[in-house]
Amino acid sequence: MAKVGALFKIFTEDGKLEEVMEKIKSELKPQDIRSEELAFGIKVIKALFVFEDSEMGSSSIEEKLKKVEGVSEVEVEQESLL
Repeated sequence: MAKVGALFKIFTEDGKLEEVMEKIKSELKPQDIRSEELAFGIKVIKALFVFEDSEMGSSSIEEKLKKVEGVSEVEVEQESLL
């Protein structure tokens, strides 16, 4: 089976960046997670998920991320086979 890596850009409601990062870490267990400045003081969360090609897709992870309280928008920034 092939492994897939998907990098998500996650936008949060004002003032909830750290809280959302902790929830994502504990509930969804990403391979890597960090905050990054986008522009003019706007910060986003970048989360990397690695999974087997057959077990799930990036769309199922995206739906789970959207359900985390404090998340306003989720984008798949990059996705590729590893």
